[in-house]
Amino acid sequence: MSMKVTNPTTGLVEAEYPLDSQDQVEAKLAHAQQAHLTLRAMSFADRAELMLAAAAIMEAEVETTAAMVTREMGKPISQSRAEVLKCAKNMRFYAENAEAMLSDWGLDEPARVGASKAGSIWQPLGVVLAVMPWNYPLWQVMRFAAPALMAGNSGVLKHSSNVPESALYLHSLFSRAGFPEGSFGTLMIPASAVGAIIDDWRVRATTLTGSESAGRAVAERSGKMLKPSVQELGGSDPFIVTPSADLDKAVSVAITARINNNGQSCIAGKRFLVFDEVYEEFLEKFVAGMESLVMGDPMQEETQLGPLATASGLRDLEELVEDAKAKGARILCGGESAAGEGYFYPATVIDEISSDMRLRMEEAFGPVASVYRISSREEAVELANETTFGLSSSVWTTNEADEAYFVRELQAGAVFINGMTISYPELPFGGIKDSGFGRELSDAGIKEFCNLKTVWKA
Repeated sequence: MSMKVTNPTTGLVEAEYPLDSQDQVEAKLAHAQQAHLTLRAMSFADRAELMLAAAAIMEAEVETTAAMVTREMGKPISQSRAEVLKCAKNMRFYAENAEAMLSDWGLDEPARVGASKAGSIWQPLGVVLAVMPWNYPLWQVMRFAAPALMAGNSGVLKHSSNVPESALYLHSLFSRAGFPEGSFGTLMIPASAVGAIIDDWRVRATTLTGSESAGRAVAERSGKMLKPSVQELGGSDPFIVTPSADLDKAVSVAITARINNNGQSCIAGKRFLVFDEVYEEFLEKFVAGMESLVMGDPMQEETQLGPLATASGLRDLEELVEDAKAKGARILCGGESAAGEGYFYPATVIDEISSDMRLRMEEAFGPVASVYRISSREEAVELANETTFGLSSSVWTTNEADEAYFVRELQAGAVFINGMTISYPELPFGGIKDSGFGRELSDAGIKEFCNLKTVWKA
C-alpha cells in the first residue's frame, strides 16, 4: 500500500510513497516519547531558538514549498505562498509568547486556603497525535505543532492520504531546525490504523481537523482511553448582509470568502443571508463578481480559482447542486462541472433554496454560494442557527444595536463584524455543536495540551 500525489489539475498520479511498517511506527512513537522528555526539560528560550530556526527555514523555502502544496491539492499558488508564510508567522508568535502564556500563577493571599504559598503551573502532557486534512496541509498542522512543541509536548502526525509530500516535509522541518529527533514526526499510515495509535500509552492526547465523521471516531476512541481531544470540524458559516452594510465591500469580501482555497475551507462564508432592502443589488453584484473569476491552472499567477482537491470531492459537490436543481433552486451562475481534465468546478451562485434540499443543511465544500432573502434580524438568526454546525459567522452592519444582537444570538465559535473570518495566532479558534470542541491558537490553544497543576505549601 502507498500514499499517492494525484495532481488535481490533471487528475494524474505524479508520485507515490510507501506506508510505514509496524516497526517504523513503533520507532517513531519511541522517538516521540523520548523527544518529549528532552523538550520538557529545556527552557522556553532554548525551545524558542529552535522554533525560530524552523520558521526561518519555511520562509527561505517558500517558493518550492508553495509549489508542492499547489501540486498536491490545487489551491492557487499565491494562496499557497501565503499559507507557508502564515505558518512561519505562527511559529514566531509562539516562540515569542509561549513563556508568558504558560507562566506560573500564585495566589495573592495564600492564607485564605491555609497555605504559605499556593498557585498553579502549566506542564506539557506528552506525545500528542494530530489527525489533519488536506485543505490547508501545512497551516492546519502548524496551528497545533507550534504551540505544542513550545509547551514541551512532542507530536505525531497522521496526515490526509492525498498530501504525503506535505506530511513528509513537516516530518523533516523540525529536525532540520535542530529539534530533538522525534519532536514532530509523520506516521505514514492508513486511517484504519489510527485507533491503535490513540490506544498507545505514549500518546496522551489527540487533535483533529476534518470531517464530522472522522471527528466523532477520534473523539470516541480518545474518550474511551480517557485522553483529551480538540476537534475542529466542518462549518456552514452564515454571511449576513443588513441594510446598513457597506454593500460594495460586503460583495467583494463575500466573493473572496466563498472561493478562497477553491471554496474548500471550513470557515468560509457559505450561506449568504441578505436583507430584502439590499437583496437584488447584492445579488446582481455578487453574481457578476463570481462570473468574472479566472479559473484555470493554479500554478499560474493570474488564476483565482483552481480545481477541487479530489475526484470524490467534485462528485459530492455535483450531487449537492444537482439535488438543489431538481427541487427547484435557481442557478444564477455556474452549476456545471467544467469540461476537460482535472477536478474543476466553476464559481456557482444559487438562491430560492427550500428546506427539502440537501444544500440547506449540508456543507458545500467547494465554490458554491447559497443565497437567502430575509426580512429581519430575527429571521436571519433563525436561519443562521438552523444547521448543526457552529464554526464561525460574518455580519455586515453599521448599526450598533444589530451588531450587539448578532454577537449575542449567533450560535458559533466566532462572529466577525464587517470582515471575513480568518484564523489569527493571537485569537482563539474553534467551534460549537457539530463543528467541534476545544480551541486552537492564542493562549487557549497552547493550554489545551497542558496539565494545570495546583501547588499548595503549608
